Amino acid sequence: MNPPQASLDLGVVGNGSIGALIDARGRIVWCCLPSFDGDPAFCSLLSPTLGEHGYFDLELDGETARSQRYLDNTPVLVTRLESADGSMVEIVDFAPRYKFHGRIFHPTSLLRTIRPLAGTPRITLRLRPLTGYGARVPERTFGSNHLRFVLDGLVLRATTDAPLPMLRDELPFLLDRELSIVLGPDETLAQAPAVHVREALDSTVDYWREWVRYLSIPAEWQDAVIRAAITLKLSQYEGTGAIVAALTTSIPEAPHTVRNWDYRYCWLRDAAFVVRALNRLGATRSMEEYLRYLANLAAAADGDLAPVYGIHFERELIEREATHLAGYRGMGPVRIGNDAWRQNQHDVYGSVVLAATQLFFDHRLNVRGDAAAFARLEHAGEAAFRLHDQPDAGLWEFRGRSDVHTYSSVMSWAACDRLRRIAEHLGLEERAQFWGARAQRVRDLILERAVHPKDGHFVDAFGSDRLDASLLLLADLGFVTADDPRFVATVEAIGRVLRQGNYLFRYIVPDDFGAPETSFTICSFWYVDALAAIGRIDEARALFEELLARRNPLGLLSEDVHPGSGELWGNFPQTYSLVGLINAAARLSRSWESVL
Repeated sequence: MNPPQASLDLGVVGNGSIGALIDARGRIVWCCLPSFDGDPAFCSLLSPTLGEHGYFDLELDGETARSQRYLDNTPVLVTRLESADGSMVEIVDFAPRYKFHGRIFHPTSLLRTIRPLAGTPRITLRLRPLTGYGARVPERTFGSNHLRFVLDGLVLRATTDAPLPMLRDELPFLLDRELSIVLGPDETLAQAPAVHVREALDSTVDYWREWVRYLSIPAEWQDAVIRAAITLKLSQYEGTGAIVAALTTSIPEAPHTVRNWDYRYCWLRDAAFVVRALNRLGATRSMEEYLRYLANLAAAADGDLAPVYGIHFERELIEREATHLAGYRGMGPVRIGNDAWRQNQHDVYGSVVLAATQLFFDHRLNVRGDAAAFARLEHAGEAAFRLHDQPDAGLWEFRGRSDVHTYSSVMSWAACDRLRRIAEHLGLEERAQFWGARAQRVRDLILERAVHPKDGHFVDAFGSDRLDASLLLLADLGFVTADDPRFVATVEAIGRVLRQGNYLFRYIVPDDFGAPETSFTICSFWYVDALAAIGRIDEARALFEELLARRNPLGLLSEDVHPGSGELWGNFPQTYSLVGLINAAARLSRSWESVL
C-alpha cells in the first residue's frame, strides 16, 4: 500500500516528555526522541530519502475506510480501520501521564493497543524508525518478546505480547486477540505488556479528565477549547517548564517556499501567550513551571535575553539542514536549529513581565510573588525601558531589516505598566511611581511616533505608513481602550488591507523571502477579538465559526491557512493558533448564566 500524500490531518499524543503525530491511518509519522527537540526516530512526515522508513503503522488487508477520534477530554487517540470484507481493527495510542508516588509520571514512552472489532482482520505491523535525522536505518537486536533499535544516543525498545516474528519480520497475520506494544527506553517491563498498558491507560485517562474538569471554560465551543487546552499542555516540556512553539520543524508556511523553520524551541513571546491563555482557563500550574524555566534562564544570562531558547536552556540554536530528509511533500529544506536566537526582539522583556504578573495577584497559588520576586522582575523592566525606542527585528523576525517596531515599544510600555501595578499591589509606593512615570514616558513617545498623521491609525513602526496584525493587540494589552478612535481606525484599516476572505495576513509587504502567501492563523483570531472589542460582535462570531471550520478533523491547527484552498500549512500543532482560539472563544461566548 502506497502511503497517501502527507497532510496535517494528524492527531497528537504526548505527555510532556515526548509528542508524536499520527495520521488518519494510525501511522506514527513524527516523534522526536528522547524529547521534543531530539532526533526524529519517526520522521516519514518529512520524506526520508531512504524511502519507506521512519514510521510505525499497521496495514489492514483490503482497507477501505478509516475513522479517528480522541477519547473525551484526553489526548488518547483511537483509530479504526475497516476492510472491504467488513473486518475492523481499532488502534489506541497514548503516552502515559499520571500521578505516581507524589509526582507526575511521564516517561519517554508510547503505548499502542491493537484489537479486532469485527470479522477476521489480516494485518501487517511495520516498525521502521530511522536515526541521524533520517540518515540511517538503525541496528536491530531482539530478545524473546522485544526488539531493540540502536539509535544515536539511545536505544529504543519495543516490547510486545504479539508473536515476535510478526513484528520483527513484518509477517502478515490474522488478528484474533488484543495486542499491546510498548515503545520506550531499553528497560525490561515489570509486568506483562497487556497489564502494563491497561493500567497506564486507565491512569492516564483519569489524569487528563481530572485536569480538564477543573478548567474554567466558556459556555460555548467547549470541545474546541478543551482540545486546544490539552494540546497546549502537551507542548510544555515537563523537564524544564519550557513551552515549544510547535512539535515539528520545517512544515513550510506555503507550498514550494523556503519559509521552513524549526519550531521545537521556546520563544519567550509565544510561551507568554500560552501561559496567559491557560491562566484564563484556570490552569495556573503551567505558569508556575514556565516561570521556573525563566528563572533558570535569568540565572544563566549575562544580561540581555534572546527571543528564543532551547528547552534545556540552550542559547545558541545554530541553524543547519538535515540533508537526509527531503521535506514535507518533498518541499525542503528541513532545518535543525533556528537563527532567530541571534536577533534582537525587544518585546521579549514585556513578555517576561506579562507572563509573571498573575503570580502576584492570584490567591489560588501556593507561592505568590513577593517584594523579592518583584525586585528580580525589575531587571526585565530595566531592559524594556532601555530598549523601548531602539530598532529591532520585531515579533515577525525580519532577517533583512530593522525598525523601531510599534509592538515592541508597546511591550516595553506593558513591562513598565505591569511593574507599576505590581508595586502598587505590594504597597511599594516609590517603585510604583517610578515605573508609572516610565510607562507614561514610553506611551507618550509611541502616540507621537506610531500614529499615521493623516489616517489616524497606528502603524507598524515609528515613522512608517505600513500596517501589521500585531497592532490588533493594543487594546487587549491595555495600551488604549477599545473605543479609542485610533484603535477603531486601526482595526478598520487592517480589515481593508490585510484581510483576504476569512483570513488575516501578518503583513503583506514583501520581506526577506518575498511576499507572504498564507494567512497567519493567530492573526485571524486577533482580528476576531478586535472586531468584538469595537462592537462588531455578530461579524466576529461569524468569522470565528469560519476559522473553527479550518481545524483538522481532530480539532487541531497549524501555523498558517492558505486563503485560496483553506489548507493548513506551517508547523504543527501551533501553540499560537490554539491560544488565539481559546482567547476568542472566551471573549465571544455567551455567559454560563445565559445558557443555564
